[in-house]
Amino acid sequence: MSHTIRRFAVRHLRKMRFLPSKLYVHFHYEYFSGKKFNIKDPRDFNEKIEWYKVFYRPPILTQLADKYEVRPYVKEKIGEQYLNELYAVYDRPEEIDFDSLPNKFVIKANHTNGHNIIVEDKKKLDKQRAVKKLNKWLGVNQYYRRGQEWAYKDIKPKLVIEKFLEQEGQSSLIDYKFYCFNGTPKFVDVHLDREDDHKQSCFDMGFNLLPFRKGSKINPLSSQIIKPTNFEEMVEISKTLAHKLPFVRVDLYAINGKTIFGELTFYPSDARKHFYPTKYNRAI
Repeated sequence: MSHTIRRFAVRHLRKMRFLPSKLYVHFHYEYFSGKKFNIKDPRDFNEKIEWYKVFYRPPILTQLADKYEVRPYVKEKIGEQYLNELYAVYDRPEEIDFDSLPNKFVIKANHTNGHNIIVEDKKKLDKQRAVKKLNKWLGVNQYYRRGQEWAYKDIKPKLVIEKFLEQEGQSSLIDYKFYCFNGTPKFVDVHLDREDDHKQSCFDMGFNLLPFRKGSKINPLSSQIIKPTNFEEMVEISKTLAHKLPFVRVDLYAINGKTIFGELTFYPSDARKHFYPTKYNRAI
């Protein structure tokens, strides 16, 4: 089969998310990497994440991937003080009592990735449009929407409303994403200014700049970025939350010196984005 014909076939097979997982991940991985998937001996980071989708399925992953149900786990492991303030949880957007909410808040879908409404001024919120959007989100199943991310498949959709987080002196939050292997954080992926001038780089556990980053299109951070005062605490929290898990990405925020839990991610970027330079995909 010629490269052009095979590429055409893989592109269409990748859209058939109803296929058995052991078969589907071959097409998903090849489409985004351009390489054949070795299910018996995965080597690249994303190749291992694809394997993880199929073969690592303890029931607790459904709870940990759920942005609402993960809260009791976090409370038990590290304490309630690390959770963002929860305003309300709803099954249907029509039930939301907007009048009871503060001027700033965030609405999240608990069962998908990237479905958030950030409200900085409630008076400017088009409630009717928001309800329509939220209803659409509730009808989405992340497993079939993306690349068969198993942990999301059986999450019961809900809407979670939390406090709007702000860092003093900054226009946007800095994301600290700790990549943990066998319970140990190995490096942290740091993102800054996502909305205006997105920059990203990876750092080791001493907060030294590493020679690789996630993707090549985002501008790198300077090595002069200030180490957060609570960095060592974030490292320890990542260890605790990742305990006994072969792999998990622990997402945290540093808000005015305080650590706030974000989420747990088992399939970063749905195994679509690569580390750059590419040689580090096998060194991770």
